[in-house]
Amino acid sequence: MKPKVIVITGYGINCDEETAFAFNKVGADVEIVHINDLTEDKSKLKSAQILVFPGGFSYGDDTGSGKAFANKIKNNLFTEIKDFIKRGNLIIGICNGFQILVNLGLLPAANGGYGEKQVALLHNQKARFECRWVKIRVESNICVFTKGIKEMNIPIAHGEGNFYADEKMMSKMNDSDQVVFRYVKEDSTLAEGEFPFNPNGALEDVAGICDETGHILGMMPHPERSISFLSHPDYYEKREQARRRKIAISEIYEPALMIFENAVNYFKQKD
Repeated sequence: MKPKVIVITGYGINCDEETAFAFNKVGADVEIVHINDLTEDKSKLKSAQILVFPGGFSYGDDTGSGKAFANKIKNNLFTEIKDFIKRGNLIIGICNGFQILVNLGLLPAANGGYGEKQVALLHNQKARFECRWVKIRVESNICVFTKGIKEMNIPIAHGEGNFYADEKMMSKMNDSDQVVFRYVKEDSTLAEGEFPFNPNGALEDVAGICDETGHILGMMPHPERSISFLSHPDYYEKREQARRRKIAISEIYEPALMIFENAVNYFKQKD
């Protein structure tokens, strides 16, 4: 049986189709649902196993990235989403989706504090929108979405991705294995805040986090934009190298696709 995925859209979210495409590619039953349709028919959540908050610029980021969208959900759907979590389902938020999850208090949800805002995604340290490719390394062993992935090259596109937590919360997250991704240099060593390897000034190079169960993931980079190797800036160079060596080159960039595949397989293995 195919796991059911709901990809939320509306009010400036613009990565819904790419994200749905990625989930379709790994065998999910995907439906893109406008947030207004979901608030009108909350029962849709009962049939789904994976809930997705894609990237974009909800409400134009006018009141801060993800804040207005988070408030809409908190005022209309929060009880249903908490029930969705209690059933052992999965949630992923990418870029603007990560910002929404943080503002909702669904991440990091330390000590089971779902609904309590505990961390922040601040304006980029250089105070400008950053659109570039970065390298990230998987740090967590508990996150469902990242099983079997070590690192990946992946694009970012955001103005507020500067992760911040106070010292106590950062320590708690490290102890609980909740830091999922960190920005690294080309040799896979930590960026240590150095631009452009850490593109936004994020504390401890954090690029993504999960809750204590590993079922909810938020990440600033965009895996849905990098599942095709053709999208990568070095594709033609690597294709030419492969041609000269007379070896095949994959058209799929496996590490990015595995984010979605792991989520789908989590439920397939339960059947």
